Amino acid sequence: MQDVFDIYTIIFLALAVFIFLRLRSVLGQRTGRERPPYDPYSAREPVRPAAENVIALPNRTAEAVSAKAAETTEPAEPTARWKGVAEPGSALAAGLDSIEAAEPGFDPNHFITGARAAYEMIVTAFAEGDRRALKTLLSREVYDGFDGAIAEREKRGDKMETRFVSIDGADIAGAEMRGSNAHVTVRFHSKLITATRDKNGNVIDGSADKVTDVTDVWTFARDVSSRDPNWKLVATEAGQ
Repeated sequence: MQDVFDIYTIIFLALAVFIFLRLRSVLGQRTGRERPPYDPYSAREPVRPAAENVIALPNRTAEAVSAKAAETTEPAEPTARWKGVAEPGSALAAGLDSIEAAEPGFDPNHFITGARAAYEMIVTAFAEGDRRALKTLLSREVYDGFDGAIAEREKRGDKMETRFVSIDGADIAGAEMRGSNAHVTVRFHSKLITATRDKNGNVIDGSADKVTDVTDVWTFARDVSSRDPNWKLVATEAGQ
């Protein structure tokens, strides 16, 4: 029995070796079509930017980038540069050009959106006597003027109530560079309900229920050489 067992064992071992060698000859070879193993941390293939958003990198020549852009884009028409904001060839367009040259990426439409928000915040903060909010939005000179008016109101015991009904328009009326400071002037058209009450609650100025059309011309400024991205109100005047 022992001899029989040894013979069968040898036969099975030989068969196993034969099958292993056959499998290895097929599965152990690379054909060049194998997929690489999945690596969740491997870098993905970068998305190619649109031609108009190509930015020259340090290791690329300006000529190569220019050639690529010329193949895929057409130059923008100068007349459309500040479309809807300034007339071509106007002083306003020239001012916007100078700001954009000093601060690439300046967007007047985005600026107007921010200016509208700042306008409402400043008017509301002034009415409420919120000096902390005003300090972050006003230049030192303008803040001193607002602070003085608030102090006089507090001294008399008066209170101011202001409520926005709507902001009907906000248009850039002027733009220029003064040294490293960009200045943009905006004309606001709004509807407000505003009234000032004395310490007894009597309305002494304005109306508590009448809507008033208001036009304000405000100038905002920012030092483009500064890391501070915020614009501040540097001048105000009543518009017509």
